[in-house]
Amino acid sequence: MHLIDSYLAAYQFREMHALDVPTDPPSAMAAILAHRPEDVRLFRYAIKLRELPMRLLGQSQSQSHRTGQSASFGLDNFTLLQRNGDAEIAYGLAGKLWKADYGQVFIADAEAFEAFNEPGNVKLAINFTCNSLQPGLTRVTTQTRVQCIDADALRSFTAYWYLIRPVSGLIRRRMLKAIARRCAAGALKSTSGDHTDDLI
Repeated sequence: MHLIDSYLAAYQFREMHALDVPTDPPSAMAAILAHRPEDVRLFRYAIKLRELPMRLLGQSQSQSHRTGQSASFGLDNFTLLQRNGDAEIAYGLAGKLWKADYGQVFIADAEAFEAFNEPGNVKLAINFTCNSLQPGLTRVTTQTRVQCIDADALRSFTAYWYLIRPVSGLIRRRMLKAIARRCAAGALKSTSGDHTDDLI
């Protein structure tokens, strides 16, 4: 059983993408840990567009104050739920994600994620798994699941999901390609100034 099954077994929405990478699971997991979604140029552009209404309304500062995260959405908005060696890592997120400011609820840890059950909100879990297909070849898979706490959340999130899903899928495929490039190059270093997506 995968970690994501433990943290979000019930869900209404799911998206999954995979890529076979010529490396071993430890190297693939190291690349996953070194990668940040913000490194993908398409992700940065999509987030800028997504946050435009919030910025125009001057809500960035209030979001930062409320969630304790940076104003621009990225990996820091997620809570690390658990890592299973080089096989899988899972992250969680909760809130009213369709709102201009994401309506994010601060989740301190895995226990808080499991316990979260506030009406009108959703819980989102994303994982990365590394499965060895043969020596030197690893299938890297990322899966996203969304659980709507109640009918109100389901109604609100459904329209949002179908609006963002095409771009969301493209972003995830770009992420996997960036991870594969990192593996191929052996460049497992901080991405603070290393925008590998610029070559994609």
